[in-house]
Amino acid sequence: MSTRELGESIDVVADVRQRVANRVVGRERELDLVLAAVAAGRDLIIEGPPGTSKTTLLRAITAEWHVPFLLVEGNADLTPSKLVGHHNPARVLTEDFHADNFVDGPLLTAMREGGFLYVEEFNRAPDDTLNTLLAAMADREIVVPRVGRVVAKSTFRVIASMNPYDNVGTTRLSSSVHDRMCRLAVDYQDTQAEMEILAVRAPNTHPCVPTELADAVRRDAVTLTRSTRNHPDVRQGSSVRGAIDLALVAGELLALRGLTTAGADLGSTEPLRAAYIETVWDAVIISLSGRIHVDQAVDATPEAVLREIWEDHFVLEAAAASPG
Repeated sequence: MSTRELGESIDVVADVRQRVANRVVGRERELDLVLAAVAAGRDLIIEGPPGTSKTTLLRAITAEWHVPFLLVEGNADLTPSKLVGHHNPARVLTEDFHADNFVDGPLLTAMREGGFLYVEEFNRAPDDTLNTLLAAMADREIVVPRVGRVVAKSTFRVIASMNPYDNVGTTRLSSSVHDRMCRLAVDYQDTQAEMEILAVRAPNTHPCVPTELADAVRRDAVTLTRSTRNHPDVRQGSSVRGAIDLALVAGELLALRGLTTAGADLGSTEPLRAAYIETVWDAVIISLSGRIHVDQAVDATPEAVLREIWEDHFVLEAAAASPG
């Protein structure tokens, strides 16, 4: 069934939406917009920081619509030939150039099979590669020398993603690109949604960690990670992936240091509370220090920024006087 046929049946699209919503946390509005765009036959740029469920959302949509999902990384090495495909060199030596010895690249595969071609870091790809994509998007077909004309199936879409905070090695997209694609800006999920993500991705921080303690670890992990996004010295903070790693690493450290038996009473005595807080700090360093990008104009290290965030959470904020 094509996405056009799906677009003609509101019941079918609504059913797909419900199934996808069950697999993606906190993206109801974005899901509606993406579904509407692709069902209408449009190509799309999704602009947002890493770890905001862009890929997860698209994988879920293609899985429910039963169309292929082809992911390519946008960078200087993504040449038109890598995107479109190439003739098999070994066979060319014996058979000369022929359509039968052409190996499809991700673009042609997506067009022939009616899949979604997902280009991450879209604004890192060379201009000639983007021009190749523009032709495929505008005409829904492409002519390959010595191969012929390839016409895309009706479900073929080009979906691109960009990180608005990253300006190193990127180029400004031309008006021709923006004119041919819809655009959706996404941001981080709210606190509740990120807690739900951790409940799915880190349900048990460690088999030895009691439920109450695991809940406290997840709450602290989400709070500390979200604090990196609005610190004045940080250009780009950590995504929810950092919170997931923080919770899992903290759980391992708590078990390793024998701090799991205290359970819900961990904050009842000062030594236990201090041990918990110090364990979280160690987990913060290994999980978040490589994920935050400190402003170049600031004379501070990631570790110094994280120490300030950690102290604000556990020392200065009264609500954070106990774990969780």
